[in-house]
Amino acid sequence: MQPEHNNTSGDLARAAALLAQAARPESRRLLIALLGLACAAGLEVLGPMLGKAFIDGYLIPRRADIGGIALLIGGSLLAVWCANGLRYLQLLSLSGVAARSVQRLRERVYGHVLRLPVAYFDRAITGQLVSRVTNDTEAVKALYVQVLFVMLDSVIVLCGSLAAMAWLDPRLMGVVTLLIPAVIGIVWFYKRLSAPAVARARELRSEINAQIAESIAGMPVLQATGAAGRFAARFEQANRAHYEARRAELRANAWLLRPALDLLNVLLLVGVLASFAGRGSVAEVGVLYAFVGLMARVIEPLIQITLQFSQLQQSLIAASRVGTLLAEPLAAPAGESGRIGAGEVALRELAFGYDPAHPVIHDLSLTIAAGSFHGIVGHTGSGKSTLLALLLRFYAPQCGAIEIDGTPISELGDATFRSAVGLVPQEPFLLAANARENIDMGRGLSDGEIESAARAARAHDFILALPEGYATPLGEGGARLSVGQKQLIAIARALAGQPKILLLDEATSHIDSETEQVVQAALAELRGRVTIIAIAHRLSTIRDADAITVLNHGRIAERGHHDDLMAIDGGIYRRLYELQQIED
Repeated sequence: MQPEHNNTSGDLARAAALLAQAARPESRRLLIALLGLACAAGLEVLGPMLGKAFIDGYLIPRRADIGGIALLIGGSLLAVWCANGLRYLQLLSLSGVAARSVQRLRERVYGHVLRLPVAYFDRAITGQLVSRVTNDTEAVKALYVQVLFVMLDSVIVLCGSLAAMAWLDPRLMGVVTLLIPAVIGIVWFYKRLSAPAVARARELRSEINAQIAESIAGMPVLQATGAAGRFAARFEQANRAHYEARRAELRANAWLLRPALDLLNVLLLVGVLASFAGRGSVAEVGVLYAFVGLMARVIEPLIQITLQFSQLQQSLIAASRVGTLLAEPLAAPAGESGRIGAGEVALRELAFGYDPAHPVIHDLSLTIAAGSFHGIVGHTGSGKSTLLALLLRFYAPQCGAIEIDGTPISELGDATFRSAVGLVPQEPFLLAANARENIDMGRGLSDGEIESAARAARAHDFILALPEGYATPLGEGGARLSVGQKQLIAIARALAGQPKILLLDEATSHIDSETEQVVQAALAELRGRVTIIAIAHRLSTIRDADAITVLNHGRIAERGHHDDLMAIDGGIYRRLYELQQIED
């Protein structure tokens, strides 16, 4: 995850482009809303103008025309009612625009996250990613509903009021326009003071989310090691920093928003009254009334616009953070064609390092026959897991190639590759769903295909013994199952896709000997039909493999059958095997 940072012009440009793209399908509705707000603003400005007409036409001349007066009063009431009704309808319209735009944006962000390369998640923090997809996209919604509506409405009312003032008395309007540069100065100063605090508050909110997610995920370890107090202290520190950042933002709001603008309003009113008093003309009382009424419609929009700058900054920062995530490059596109038939795997002079200057795999060449059972072992740090990540196409090698049936895996279409290569991870990942859904994984498999995969993985019997069979909810992370049962579900899931190649990442390292025998029996039934490559910690799992490769510091140190490797005096495999026998 990239570090948080304050907004730059590049961030704001990215945020603006992101918001424009999210709202593009709603452009017609936005245009209609804009026209509606313009009509509402025009009706609102009409009120003081009708008041002027009443004073100049009826009050000062003492003219008692009941019909004309009733018409002016009725027109004023109708204008207010229509203006408020239009604003209500446009607020509903913009709320719908916001909800749909955020829906599309959230789906786009989540879809982008799903297509990011695995290497990105090596440095990403889960809580911050969740905050991007949920909190930050929700902040964009506030931009549409609160900021956009209020600011558009205020700008239109402001322009309409200034136009009416210019028509009534250009000189007095010139006095009023002196307010605008002062407001711009206040907003500029407010932005300079509050922008760092707003960015810091959002950064710390992501940090708080990350700490909560991390603590919940590791709760058993956290409590078992007595670390609850230390984690609570760390959370309190982040929470206190977030509180201080919010206080800094609120102090800027309290000093520079409504109090400063209210003071400007009073000063402007004094200036207008003094200018009007200098003329000494009674005939212009209606103009004064209209000006005072219109001034309220100039000041209040300016206040509302300024008050929205806090939310505007938060929304733009959130949009910028979402834009930064969307700017992360996706995984390199795979080939468009190719097919996997027998499932022969060949490594050709393979070299790879997470840091190219420090290779983990060195000039590794190996051929694994189709339908064979091949074990890969080695000390911790020998490159076993890295090799598995390369076989899964999570990373691309810096040198050499991996081929399946003679075709480099980079040239295989993603759907072809993923359907032909199955994975059983060391830590089985189970959904908070039932057994059937955990095996199916959204592939739309039939009940027969799911049960066939479960039988092949030796999981069918224990699934049937569950209270509701295949419909039994397994709980979050498979909480209702033992570690061995979770692993059998993971094997059934991999087999349900009918793979040509099955990769096992230390799949028996956390299970008991009895369950290991069940797994070995399941693998024995697959031999000859599926190419099995097992990264093994427990060597008993691969004792009967067709061939075993021993890695040492990213190179092939030994290779052969179990008996051949055991015959090497002082060999790595023999030492590993004998140590495990002693432990057992």
